[in-house]
Amino acid sequence: MKKAKGKKVVESKGGAGGASAGSGSLFKKNARNFRLGGDIQPKRDLTRFVKWPRYVRIQRQKRILMQRLKVPPTINQFSMTLEKNQTAKLLKLMAKYVPETHKEKALRLKAQAESGAKAGDKPMHLKFGLNHVTTLIEENKAKLVVIAHDVDPIEMVVHLPALCRKKGVPFCFIRGKANLGKLCHLKTATCVALTEVRREDFVDLEQLGTQFKTQFNDNANLTRKWGGGIMGIKNQHMMAQRQKLRDIELAKKALV
Repeated sequence: MKKAKGKKVVESKGGAGGASAGSGSLFKKNARNFRLGGDIQPKRDLTRFVKWPRYVRIQRQKRILMQRLKVPPTINQFSMTLEKNQTAKLLKLMAKYVPETHKEKALRLKAQAESGAKAGDKPMHLKFGLNHVTTLIEENKAKLVVIAHDVDPIEMVVHLPALCRKKGVPFCFIRGKANLGKLCHLKTATCVALTEVRREDFVDLEQLGTQFKTQFNDNANLTRKWGGGIMGIKNQHMMAQRQKLRDIELAKKALV
């Protein structure tokens, strides 16, 4: 009885462990145990289970809300930013005219005073500051204006595109107010302007100005195209299904 019992136990172990000795299978079942004291739990995406900080939730809710709401053309044009290649070319040009810091300016004026030389021409630098840039456009001194796309509140710079179009000044929208801030030794900058460049950069300025006039100043679609109105994926599927049913009904009526 003991031998028979022992034999039965061995057989049951073989069955639970995977392929039996007589089955001739090459692969043995190696079941993992994820209970207490067992194997390490597999990695899971816990995004839906994490409670994010309140400021993160507000940011995401605001972004979705801005996608849902219809955006008038005047504000929607700020989302039509430059492409990567154009941005690189523009930043390369503007990097040559980064304004001097307070310390550099003080040293330059001190050296100029010690040498007894007369005050020369002002150095060619980027002009920044919303009021300053607006004045330069009104006085027809600005040759090129660059506006950040993510200024908040947007009402601060919403008048600039219309003013540039009226005065015939080439302008463009660039992604990131921080990118403009780096050029001005600031954290962020709403807009910058070029009033003059050196002779070797004149051709680049002319090319960019011509491109931007076509792309932004003379582009009527920017002033007419509404933005937003993008619904969620579930709503899109539902509306597509309704449209499909309507098309089927119309096809039936046409046959009749």
